[in-house]
Amino acid sequence: MKIITFGDEKLRLKAEKIDTIDEEIIAVAKEMLELIKRDKGVGVAGPQVGFMKRIFVIHIEGDEKRVFINPSLLETSVETTKYEEGCLSVPGIYVNVVRSESIKIQAWNIKGRPFTLEASGLLARVIQHEYDHLEGVLFLDHLNDKKREKLIEKFEKAQKK
Repeated sequence: MKIITFGDEKLRLKAEKIDTIDEEIIAVAKEMLELIKRDKGVGVAGPQVGFMKRIFVIHIEGDEKRVFINPSLLETSVETTKYEEGCLSVPGIYVNVVRSESIKIQAWNIKGRPFTLEASGLLARVIQHEYDHLEGVLFLDHLNDKKREKLIEKFEKAQKK
């Protein structure tokens, strides 16, 4: 399993609902958790590995490993915060992104059980970042046009080297 990078059209597609949480989905989730450990990330979504299903995993140091299958963002706070983000699919680019300070999300775990989670701070930010991937949205899309274009140029130059 490898991370696909900016420029791959799969990153702009909306992921499809998972109908059954079977052995394949469980294996994919476990492999995705291994991937973020190996690549020193905190989360990864299905589309980032070319798996076009609604799944993402998160493992923030000091917190439990989390799997979100068919997630739905139920609430986002009006209060926002700005924080530096990066993305395994856009390596080498880090920029401040404004996101909701807290969220409420519903999803299913790998045992097929639904859960609802209220999160704030870094966990809420990572959830929103990974959820965006399921919608074909990148963290760069939260920037103004000028800043986004400048960062894309920087990324493309770095990729040519």
